[in-house]
Amino acid sequence: MRRGRWWLWSPLVFLLIAACSSPSPRSGSDVSQTPSPFVSCAALAGSGATSVPDVSLPCFTGGEQVPVRQINGPLVINLWASWCGPCRTELPLMQQLADAGAGKLRVIGVDTGDERDAGASFAADKKIDMPTLFDGDSKLQKAIASTTLPVTIFVDASGGTHVYRGIPFTAKTLADQVQAQAGVRVKL
Repeated sequence: MRRGRWWLWSPLVFLLIAACSSPSPRSGSDVSQTPSPFVSCAALAGSGATSVPDVSLPCFTGGEQVPVRQINGPLVINLWASWCGPCRTELPLMQQLADAGAGKLRVIGVDTGDERDAGASFAADKKIDMPTLFDGDSKLQKAIASTTLPVTIFVDASGGTHVYRGIPFTAKTLADQVQAQAGVRVKL
């Protein structure tokens, strides 16, 4: 007789399982358990008019949306995610570029298609603190018609852009591309 009443408990079990498996926050949520390791995006405000797609993204540290098209060059924008193996190799090099190019070149990251906590945790572990935007819905990646990461956008002083998709940069290939595409010489 007890075996025949299992169906009475099945809706309750289903509800308990559903309640415990809610999705984690993505792009629209500012809820994060891991503090942001990145610097403020306040210095990114610009009046430029580049050929970068017209997308506005929130700064990872919070605050207003940043219109990516208006960030003045010379500029390097690196799209990355914590789950992307090649990005994990390349992002520390982008931080080196940000440090080496300070005063001559802006370098910003865009945590793309990622979870905020995962991005913050990875960046903190690798000591990444360059200004970073958060793009959980991959708006910028979609706007440049890229299906893979990492992606790097080079913007020269006049606003011209070049998009680089491919294997992660080495120090030499990155320095060469920064000079060729953004017009800035750096030593990495």
